[in-house]
Amino acid sequence: MSAVLVLSAVGVAAAVQLETPIPEDLSWGTMCNNTRVSYLHAFLQLCARNKAAIHGKACHARAIRLGLQEGTTTSNILINMYCKSGLLSSARKVFDGMPVRSLVSWNTLIGSYAQNEEAHEALNLFKLMQRNGSSFSEFTVSSVLCASVAICAVSVCKQLHGFAIKAAVDSNMFVGTALVDVYAKSGLLRDAGWVFESMRERSVVTWSCMVTGYVQNGLFEEALLLFRRVQIMEVEPDQFLLSSVICGCAGLAALIEGKQVHAIISKTGFGSNIFIASSLIDMYAKCGSVEDAYTVFTGIEEKNVVSWNAMISGFAKHARALEAMISFEKMQQMGLYPNEVTYISVLSACSHMGLVDEAKSYFDLMVRKHNISPNAIHYSCMVDTLGRAGMISEAYDLIQRMPFVATVSMWGSLLACCRFHGNLEIGEVAAKHLFEMEPDNAGNHILLSNIYAANKKWEGVVRARKFLKEKAVKNERGKSWIAIKDRVHAFMVGEINHPRITEIYSELDKLVEEVKILGYKVETEHDLHDVEESRKQQLLKHHSEKLALSFGLLCLPATAPIRIMKNLRICGDCHSFMKHASSITLREIIVRDINRFHHFRQGRCSCGDFW
Repeated sequence: MSAVLVLSAVGVAAAVQLETPIPEDLSWGTMCNNTRVSYLHAFLQLCARNKAAIHGKACHARAIRLGLQEGTTTSNILINMYCKSGLLSSARKVFDGMPVRSLVSWNTLIGSYAQNEEAHEALNLFKLMQRNGSSFSEFTVSSVLCASVAICAVSVCKQLHGFAIKAAVDSNMFVGTALVDVYAKSGLLRDAGWVFESMRERSVVTWSCMVTGYVQNGLFEEALLLFRRVQIMEVEPDQFLLSSVICGCAGLAALIEGKQVHAIISKTGFGSNIFIASSLIDMYAKCGSVEDAYTVFTGIEEKNVVSWNAMISGFAKHARALEAMISFEKMQQMGLYPNEVTYISVLSACSHMGLVDEAKSYFDLMVRKHNISPNAIHYSCMVDTLGRAGMISEAYDLIQRMPFVATVSMWGSLLACCRFHGNLEIGEVAAKHLFEMEPDNAGNHILLSNIYAANKKWEGVVRARKFLKEKAVKNERGKSWIAIKDRVHAFMVGEINHPRITEIYSELDKLVEEVKILGYKVETEHDLHDVEESRKQQLLKHHSEKLALSFGLLCLPATAPIRIMKNLRICGDCHSFMKHASSITLREIIVRDINRFHHFRQGRCSCGDFW
């Protein structure tokens, strides 16, 4: 560079990209002041675009030396450069030193605070702006609303909503979108819906915020219905909207809808997006099709930890522990390090299959090799693994030795294992903790009653049932559902309202007689109603998953697998029935209960009767 430097755009870009320092002998003497300022602004804007903080600082220092830092526009460009470079403290110094601030000054700094998760600073600056009587814009309000999302400040959000209405900016699309986002993320879906429906104009971000809000709050059906409106209105979906819809399909185990969304993703070109692909893997696994999940996984060119975790978790859910462990090793061979989520998945796979030694090895490896501190979920997996394998005392010792208080999940797992293995002493201890932590959960009392019954402690059984009656603690009713031709059919025990219920019961009666030939016997110990034996047999016979199976046999093609979803753990009697039914019908029966997937084929279950 010559002593008299003409800062062309090409020269500045080269200086920034090559990270060369600004020469100390720059002579601006031949330039008029306006030209100097123009070049200064051009250089600072290029520094902002390239996030070249070192060059920006040097240019700022030169501007001060030459007396060019004065002026609101120059200060605004400096604030923008520092904000884009992540130096918010430097941006604030420039801001505080400005004799006169414009709306751009306030908006740039408030927006940067919000984007960089410094929500309190954004809110405080907005308060200062109001005290100073400065004018504001829709961008100001939407930025502050975004900041209140980050700290879940619902009361602040409502005040800002009122402020937006008073200032007549609530109809602005960006303000409305920010309101929808903050209300949805705070669980206030009615408020979010009210704002959403009142908006005259919506962007794809607005639709995405509303769909995501439904999904995050477990309202999966509402999310899919809203996505249907997106399609009707011909809104072009983005990757965030599609990812949320996939999660909604996963939550409902809606395989047909999930495949339709997958087709849309392929058509719109988002299939190569690693996060979309990982969501698809998770969706297919949760819908009972681990094969489809693996197909998506193998199609990813550059897999990251998220995609590997999704696949390992999918294998674990379907009791395919070997595939989960092989994937765990392959992941490391590809140069990726497992994180705490990876270990949760692989430990869960060991838990479902009773692989105690392998689980202990992974737990040790997590701490020793990868320096990951085990959290409550890791310990819960270990408690479950030991308990399922009958090592109840060791599981209880692990709970006592943990560096933190045991969770409901741990005590619940231990109680369930005590019920399975008939350990009354530790079962009573686990139940006592659960009664204190979740007094309204009838399932804990029922499990303890089962342990008493298994140990022939009938006074304990009577005591548990009496407690349930006196406290009016209601057990959640079992419900199963099955998708047939784009429609979901739900069944309760003893269902009478389905339009084809007569055919369903007839089909079930025939199936019961056939499976009895293979040796199936009704296991009445799985029914805890205080009724006669014949009535227990009738109740078990009409469990919701058996009704869903019968309907599936009536409606689905002979080669199609029957996929049933259930809101509770499948009982032992239904588990035995499904195994025999898979032999008689020569069908694959897939049941997803609250804990895991059961794949019934040729008289066997993928869980190995270990669930």
